[in-house]
Amino acid sequence: MNITGTIDRPLTHDPKKQAPMKPSTSEPAGSATPDFTTGANDSRQNRTREMHLMPEALARAHMHERLYQAGQERQAMRLVVARRMQRRAERASLRARRALAMAVMQ
Repeated sequence: MNITGTIDRPLTHDPKKQAPMKPSTSEPAGSATPDFTTGANDSRQNRTREMHLMPEALARAHMHERLYQAGQERQAMRLVVARRMQRRAERASLRARRALAMAVMQ
């Protein structure tokens, strides 16, 4: 039985034993210009460089976001502390008024 391989399951993985690729009849031979192929190579190389730099950019954005959140939390904590001290000052002011009123009444 003669079973031919498919693209997903080639008959052999050895490239020397595989059938050679035949040129397409829809395009004339030698139609690709060298500038086009080098441009594709440059863009591919640039894309791989960008892919290698992606984790760094992601980490930088993540750290920027965390620093921003930490700043927001510090500001919120300062506001909570300021309100607590304001209430404490108001209570102390009321105690002082009461003490002064008691002193004046006697």
